[in-house]
Amino acid sequence: MHHLEISDEQSLDNAGIRVTAVRLMVWRTIRHGFSDAFSLADVEKALPTVDRSTLFRTLTLFASVHLLHDIDDGTGMQKYCVCHFDDTRQCDGHVHLTCRKCNRTYCLTSIRIPHVPLPDGFVMEEAEYIVKGICAECAKAGK
Repeated sequence: MHHLEISDEQSLDNAGIRVTAVRLMVWRTIRHGFSDAFSLADVEKALPTVDRSTLFRTLTLFASVHLLHDIDDGTGMQKYCVCHFDDTRQCDGHVHLTCRKCNRTYCLTSIRIPHVPLPDGFVMEEAEYIVKGICAECAKAGK
């Protein structure tokens, strides 16, 4: 798999999103500022001058065009992760780890969700694979 790095503007344009200053600022922040899953609150902290409703609408838009995928990690807080595309231009479907102590969710982009044989007639729309436990930082700190 060969990944070409494209500009932030081109990423939005390729997804069919009209590029605005705010959308570009949000995309740059999440694309380059978060290596793992993040929440709306995380983006608010990173961009305190942008109001919450604008951030929420922007994240929802990005998820609707598959620049982001949302993660239900059981923490009760909606989280997102930047999509990394495979050769079919599908979001790569990677594994996530969630710490039960600090509630942080890590993306394991190098580990794909394993293939699961499905019963005849069942049409899969999406899959999530979340491993829950204690992260190394919390384990080391004895949290």
